[in-house]
Amino acid sequence: MTGVRLEGERSSASVRPAAPRRFSFVGVTTGDSAIMRVFPVWAERLGLEDVVLAGHDLPLHAEPVRYRELVAALKDDPLDLGGLVTTHKLDLYAACRDLFDEVDRYAELTEEVSCLSKAGGLLRAHAKDPISAGRALDELVPNGYWRDTGAEALLFGAGGAGLAISLHLLTARAPEDRPGRIVAVDLDAARLESMRRVHERLGRDVGVEYVQNADPQGNRRLLAALPAGSLVVNGTGMGKDVPGSPVDEGALFPARALVWELNYRGELDFLRQARRQELPRGLTIADGWRYFIHGWTVAIEEVFQLEISSIMIEDLAEAALPLRGHHADDARQSAN
Repeated sequence: MTGVRLEGERSSASVRPAAPRRFSFVGVTTGDSAIMRVFPVWAERLGLEDVVLAGHDLPLHAEPVRYRELVAALKDDPLDLGGLVTTHKLDLYAACRDLFDEVDRYAELTEEVSCLSKAGGLLRAHAKDPISAGRALDELVPNGYWRDTGAEALLFGAGGAGLAISLHLLTARAPEDRPGRIVAVDLDAARLESMRRVHERLGRDVGVEYVQNADPQGNRRLLAALPAGSLVVNGTGMGKDVPGSPVDEGALFPARALVWELNYRGELDFLRQARRQELPRGLTIADGWRYFIHGWTVAIEEVFQLEISSIMIEDLAEAALPLRGHHADDARQSAN
């Protein structure tokens, strides 16, 4: 009877489900991220129902061999299409640079990788944060704003997000529509020096000041020196990864400031400080939810070679909002 199938009997091959294609997510605690709830909804709306999100957790500053083993496995797996990298962007790039067949200009400039994709059998490394941060920032800062206001930018945190925002501010618009001054603040001198080197390679034409400081009162003085309408960004991780805020409770935001808290979950102390001053100081406030939306959609566009329209972005954002967690009401306030 070998090789003969009886009527009504199904072969094992016919009932075995096809292995799904995978979109990888490299992080520290990927299972806690809202994207694990959001991606299946997005996949259905984008026609990617045969794709699953696969989380890969590594400890902070893992041994280089751990990054190399992971990237080599993803590169050799025909079902893995690429994915998004958080937290490990610098370490993964440093450990795996020779494993990438192509590196885009932002990845080469910043020496980090936030997205992996494949094309024609090649593994490609991308640094997408300047694009995703730029899309979120452009929703907050209208065209002509810097030219018309003479405002400046104060960036708390010189890590990956702060660097991405600074690159957008330095390059995305015409020279006359850029901040008159950018101040980058970090407690880590090495991060500030790394940012300075990237800016020097870029050839900046806006003054950037690099301030090493961990004292909230010193940050209060930096706030006080800003002109009205300036942009103030918390990219430190304080209020989510570690307690607190980069500014103390007595700090005053500039009148009519644009205040951007890059976190969207956690204690969000900086966001609460801004909310208390929203009406009396005339502040415009945003949290990090839109950055989250753009960060993932930019990576999805690259990996799946899609062009997601602005209308679809809004549809995806609306679909994701109920799944983000207990701060969804704050996100609705920020979006309205």
